[in-house]
Amino acid sequence: MVPLKLRLKYTHFELGKDRETGMSAYYTPQKEVRLDYDGRRVLYVAGHAVVESWCCGMPGAWEYVIVPGYIVNWQKMRNEEGLPVSEVEPILDETIREEIRKTIRSREGISQVEFW
Repeated sequence: MVPLKLRLKYTHFELGKDRETGMSAYYTPQKEVRLDYDGRRVLYVAGHAVVESWCCGMPGAWEYVIVPGYIVNWQKMRNEEGLPVSEVEPILDETIREEIRKTIRSREGISQVEFW
């Protein structure tokens, strides 16, 4: 029996536009990258996040990268807000994650790389 592959929907937010996450915090996706890896394409998003007051945590700002996963279907649908949505397969293998993390860190110079 072949195991089913987990597929998730990733909403593509407008690049360069702040997305509020609370009373005094927001993040801003800066770019989306489709990275070739072992015959597949990996989606990652680089941006920055800001916490502006103590109510939401320690104030500060940092850069981040999130990796939704392997691209299965690229922007084939839209959500209720009209934003494009892609289907992705999360990357669960820890060895592969570490290889991709190293590649992204060397390309982007960002140490915080998180996987879905």
